[in-house]
Amino acid sequence: MVSEADCLFCRIVAKEIPAEIVYETDRALAFRDVNPQAPTHVLVVPKDHHRDAAALAAADHGLADEVIKAAHEVALREGIAESGYRLVFNTGPGAGQTVFHVHGHVLGGRDLRWPPG
Repeated sequence: MVSEADCLFCRIVAKEIPAEIVYETDRALAFRDVNPQAPTHVLVVPKDHHRDAAALAAADHGLADEVIKAAHEVALREGIAESGYRLVFNTGPGAGQTVFHVHGHVLGGRDLRWPPG
């Protein structure tokens, strides 16, 4: 597994920092956001460290697909798949990315208006 010692999400993946884990596969981990923006707000990360969505897209074949499938499984388990959910990957500081380990936000449980923000 590729990790960075000072990465918050790598430390959560390594179980060095506690998190409320809601779903896990061999290559992905999903846990509740500590600052939720919706009734359901779960972060889905690859277990290997990739800085952002662009790095994830360039990573080994199938990893981005697995992260997105894990996000959908979270939506199913959380009961928001049928009513609808939003999956957001902030990429870069200008987009609001603050932890530089790629992560998808699974948001649902309320009406999510467009445009966001």
